[in-house]
Amino acid sequence: MNDREVLISIDHLKTYFEVGKGLGKKQVVKAVDDISLDIYRGETVGLVGESGCGKSSLGRTIVKINEPTSGRILVKGEDITDLSGTALKRFRKNIQLIFQDPYASLNPRMTVGEIIREPMVIHHIYSTRKEQDDRVVELLQTVGLKPDHIRRYPHEFSGGQRQRISIARTLALNPEFIVCDEPISALDVSIQAQIINLLKRIQKEMGLTYLFIAHDLSMVKHISDRIGVMYLGHLVELGDSRDVYYHPVHPYTQALLSAVPIPDPVIGKEKKRIMLGGELPSPINPPSGCPFRTRCQYASERCAKEQPQLREVKGRLVACHQVG
Repeated sequence: MNDREVLISIDHLKTYFEVGKGLGKKQVVKAVDDISLDIYRGETVGLVGESGCGKSSLGRTIVKINEPTSGRILVKGEDITDLSGTALKRFRKNIQLIFQDPYASLNPRMTVGEIIREPMVIHHIYSTRKEQDDRVVELLQTVGLKPDHIRRYPHEFSGGQRQRISIARTLALNPEFIVCDEPISALDVSIQAQIINLLKRIQKEMGLTYLFIAHDLSMVKHISDRIGVMYLGHLVELGDSRDVYYHPVHPYTQALLSAVPIPDPVIGKEKKRIMLGGELPSPINPPSGCPFRTRCQYASERCAKEQPQLREVKGRLVACHQVG
């Protein structure tokens, strides 16, 4: 029995988007389709999957940028699903988001000091301007920047430095939980490891909890305690990061990991690549039964008729009829 504290709990969460009408019918994108997940205090849950699988939509729904269609979001046991206005603002202090693009997420007309100070002003943190400025300088040093950067503008910094500024802004309200929405995908490979190590250090020092969304499976393994794999709005596998990475069970997870490049050319040449047939189905009109069945080599009649539910298999949760 797991006795760790559940910080974030999502229960049968769905997020659908209307995208206009086609052929006289309302078109609905099922970005997040019935996902349940507990995130424990102090851990990092990595979330991976192809583009369009719903990873970012799930993260944005948890922090209430996207409104859920149905289901519940609980923070330390308190339901925030339907909160708005002042009540939601109170929770926003504890739940923050690091955006993917450090070039687009920072206001070019504001100095670094103003960008990091803004959340403190909105939430009335600290009573004087000096206290806010002192905190801004402290946060800049925490993320590896200099105090005199406080008066400079975003265009004066590199991509990696801008992401450090974004992280400093995220920490301004002392949150407990941070959704990292592909925070390294827009950065050079040489900078990605620096940002990952920074996030790990900050987590250890401040006791933070992360949902880390990314495409790079090897990087996700490096930072995560558990890995969840999404496909077409569904969670298809969830388990310990090493178990999922080295011993994947779901056919989709196996295909994803077979595409991870290996730096050793000899071993890489012997590695068998699993090629998926067809294209990712449309989230507007997903297949019946198992969402992965149209690309799965093991699909059966049962897969077309019955949607598999997450169940425990070999020490992790898997949604697949063929795995036992």
